[in-house]
Amino acid sequence: MTRDSESDRRPSTPLLDQVRVPADLRRLRPEQLRQLADELRLETIDAVSVTGGHLGAGLGVVELTVALHYLFDTPHDRIVWDVGHQAYPHKIMTGRRERIRTLRQEGGLSGFTRRSESEYDPFGAAHSSTSISAGLGMAVARDLSGSRRNVVAVIGDGAMSAGMAYEAMNNAGALRSRLIVVLNDNDMSIAPPVGALSAHLSEILSSRPYATLRQLGRSMAEILPKPLEMAARRAEEFARGLVSGGTLFGELGFHYVGPVDGHNLEHLLPVLRNVRDSDIDKPVLVHVVTQKGKGYAPAEASADKYHGVVKFDVVTGKQDKAPSNAPSYTSVFARALIAEAEADRRIVAITAAMPGGTGIDQFAKRFPDRSFDVGIAEQHAVTFAAGLATEGYKPFATIYSTFLQRAYDQIVHDVAIQKLPVRFAIDRAGLVGADGATHAGSFDVAYLACLPDFVVMAASDELELMHMVATCAAIDDHPSAVRYPRGEGVGIELPARGTPLDIGKGRIVREGTKVALLSFGTRLGECLKAADDLAAKGLSCTVADARFAKPLDTDLVSRLAREHEVLVTIEEGSIGGFAAQVLQFLAMSGGLDRGLKIRPLTLPDRFIEHASPNRQYEWAGLDARAIVATVQTALGIVSIDRARG
Repeated sequence: MTRDSESDRRPSTPLLDQVRVPADLRRLRPEQLRQLADELRLETIDAVSVTGGHLGAGLGVVELTVALHYLFDTPHDRIVWDVGHQAYPHKIMTGRRERIRTLRQEGGLSGFTRRSESEYDPFGAAHSSTSISAGLGMAVARDLSGSRRNVVAVIGDGAMSAGMAYEAMNNAGALRSRLIVVLNDNDMSIAPPVGALSAHLSEILSSRPYATLRQLGRSMAEILPKPLEMAARRAEEFARGLVSGGTLFGELGFHYVGPVDGHNLEHLLPVLRNVRDSDIDKPVLVHVVTQKGKGYAPAEASADKYHGVVKFDVVTGKQDKAPSNAPSYTSVFARALIAEAEADRRIVAITAAMPGGTGIDQFAKRFPDRSFDVGIAEQHAVTFAAGLATEGYKPFATIYSTFLQRAYDQIVHDVAIQKLPVRFAIDRAGLVGADGATHAGSFDVAYLACLPDFVVMAASDELELMHMVATCAAIDDHPSAVRYPRGEGVGIELPARGTPLDIGKGRIVREGTKVALLSFGTRLGECLKAADDLAAKGLSCTVADARFAKPLDTDLVSRLAREHEVLVTIEEGSIGGFAAQVLQFLAMSGGLDRGLKIRPLTLPDRFIEHASPNRQYEWAGLDARAIVATVQTALGIVSIDRARG
């Protein structure tokens, strides 16, 4: 498609064209905002159709985005978006429209909020449930410095399932610092039907006269004897709870307002304006009800509301998914776990709000009573699994690598110290492409393999993954973990069920004499490519699949070190992981005393920007070309390409 034809395809957005930053938005008349919101929704749909990304959540907050930037003096006032999935309309409104079709592309805009990207992003977020804590920190900093600004934290109902959100609210209620929390309720249905009466009540409850009257009532109550004072306070809170559903938030110390129709600007604007201008002497929670995928029929009709999409046709909504001959690692894991559960009724599966992303949705269809989605609560998920393990069940805690980081104390204290056989299925291990550093599974080997009695495995292909799931199921006296990447396998024929592996034993994939390449994980394919290239240069290579970082196959490592001049370890993880286990063993056993040239290839000591996974691994120096260059350097050989360079 040519540049002109692409421009012709874009929707007509005459009002949005006048708005580059929120200051331009605030020059519009209130009656123009409905048209602006409609144009912003069209622009969001069109942009994501080109790049892919998260669509449904953003469509649900278009009106809220317009209202917040219209009423609050951003960037002086702070708006903190939880997770960032819903921030695409915000990016369009804050000077990034010209680059919005670079979302999640190499060198382009991040798919999440990012401090280094814009002054309108006061806090970077790609994991959920951080906004209230961060916003409270900003509000207290404002109070300590004596400055004046509004701080608004926008958090979704799903993110409110995390304990961190309630920890922050409990602290905010105690501090009584001026903080506005907008609860974007698009799924929980914790609100009664939203309509004109609800909107009217919300406007009253958020108004300054109501706050003044309430303060007067509180002052009068303080004159009463203590029991009557407490009774009066509780009566007021519960009266507000009866008309608005806000008793829970009131108990946490918040002034509750809502629910409000988040797509009706005539309801939303006066409520937010009242909250902005009020003298309420405590944090405020505004309960806004929205619909994911709002305004785009294919998204509204989809089960996941187009939460995450690849490129798609705007007219039909059909996503441009390329056909594949190989299944995804996630689907293979689900298949393997179901096979194990068919044979053992003690196997249960746990996920933390990611059933589709982890394949547990497939397990749940077959075993609904043995599948548990605990919400965005990784800490709880791990200890819940530990509790199941104490009673003889075989829990598989199936969590993305980058999300498992949030439960590290529970892994150590509740699982490892008690030596409980919780099985950790770690999806999205290694680099993940367009989601970038926030979702990269870089650290799990380092933070698990240092724990006593932990079995840590990495699958080199989908068949190995099936065997490792079977291995985890068979381990019943200590914790275990298997890591596997995002994306597709290599197309190997798979059995109906995996076969347990010998614990702590790797395998030789190719025999050679001079160079040994020891892979841990799915870089094995790149090692084989590198071995072919090195063989063409006259360098014979052994290629081995370690399978286990812990317990390490010390016999295999000793043999590779003894029989080869160069040993290169390759892993899709940070320093301190698999290579650290190998080097520790070789150093203590004297394997480094005989002149072995050993080179550990790990992820570099930096966070890697979003791009295609292949490009990321090229940047990381973990592709076949980098492996070959590492071997040549170790042997003192300068390649022709490097000499020319």
